[in-house]
Amino acid sequence: MQLYLAATPDRLAAAQRCTCRMAHVAYRVGADGHLHGTPLPTALQGGMMVLGETEESCFHAPDTLCREILRSCLRRCFSGIVLDFPLSVDRKRLTFAKQLERWAMQYQRRLYVPESYAPYLPQSKVLLCTALTSGRLQQRLEEAAAQYTPQRLALDLQRLAMDFPLPAPDGQGTPLSPAELQRRCRGQNVYFSEDLCARYFTQQQNGHTHFVLFDDTHTLRRKMVLAQQLGIGEAFVMLPEVEDLLEDLFAKKKEGEL
Repeated sequence: MQLYLAATPDRLAAAQRCTCRMAHVAYRVGADGHLHGTPLPTALQGGMMVLGETEESCFHAPDTLCREILRSCLRRCFSGIVLDFPLSVDRKRLTFAKQLERWAMQYQRRLYVPESYAPYLPQSKVLLCTALTSGRLQQRLEEAAAQYTPQRLALDLQRLAMDFPLPAPDGQGTPLSPAELQRRCRGQNVYFSEDLCARYFTQQQNGHTHFVLFDDTHTLRRKMVLAQQLGIGEAFVMLPEVEDLLEDLFAKKKEGEL
């Protein structure tokens, strides 16, 4: 499986020490409707463009914006564009995305979109989030593969690290930083959930029971194995989420491993 590392320009050097499969989180749609970017090294070539937006982003001139995006991809030899957009789909954003899909296909660039965009963009690859807090990951992957075909799917290996106070009827938890997760794990009996493909433990704090659910190198690799068995061939992880796992995630695999 091809594993891509998404990183901002300030983390580029650390990312490049681990892998050459980069997704550059350096581009956004501006309030003026044009492409804006954080400077990357002049000689940088290859990888993918990650395109984000802000509350001020405007899509009033999609044709011009698409031209600017493809021009940057051609100049940098980016092989694809990852839309880091909100899950909600509005008319202007969708009009732009449809036009970008046509441009990407014309110039033989892959376009990766959130799952909510998949019904409207049949030629694009679908980013499938694997950070489940309920259900079964195997079923989730199988249903997505049946709906979109495995070739259209790419894993969004969003690293899970959540604290849920029990009971948690709304399913809402508190995100934990890597440092906080490491502190909370000390001295705990940690278990593996086959359904969620994640590790967990319970903990008492101030008289209340907490359920902590998290990913590590093993669980992220296991998710990739399950996906690869279905024919899914790509996945993305992001800095700084996996900063403490980089060496293990991108270490050269022994024969027979993923």
